[in-house]
Amino acid sequence: MTEPDTLRKFKRERLIGRYIANPAVAALDRLGIRTALVSELETTGAKTGLPRRVPVTASFDDTGAWIICQHGPRAGWARNITADPRVRIRRGDRWYTGTAAFVPDDNVVARARSFATGRIARPVLAWTIKALETEPISVRVTFAAA
Repeated sequence: MTEPDTLRKFKRERLIGRYIANPAVAALDRLGIRTALVSELETTGAKTGLPRRVPVTASFDDTGAWIICQHGPRAGWARNITADPRVRIRRGDRWYTGTAAFVPDDNVVARARSFATGRIARPVLAWTIKALETEPISVRVTFAAA
């Protein structure tokens, strides 16, 4: 994909996320409807200093969580992490505090496959990530000691 195509795709995805997908996920969350595939990431706004929340797909383990930033450094939450890597991430009803770091050497395709375990969910999630990405990079959130 050429740079102009990538930029167009990013702008389209950002509009869909900002005005359709993210508000829909937030509305369902307010109603108490949650899925294991969607977590909420809270960063501190790079310009405003205010908390910013975005729905993400995350894979949790004992010491942290993995997230794929589909648009790499263009994503607003990626810019926020660059400015301040302290984040919170919600799994179900529980919030975890941690530090986020980009892991450019991680295999994004393999990481995406590890996010879902079901026979149907795994290919659907991998396809969705592939369809939406422009400059994917893995992000590791390491939880703070409790």
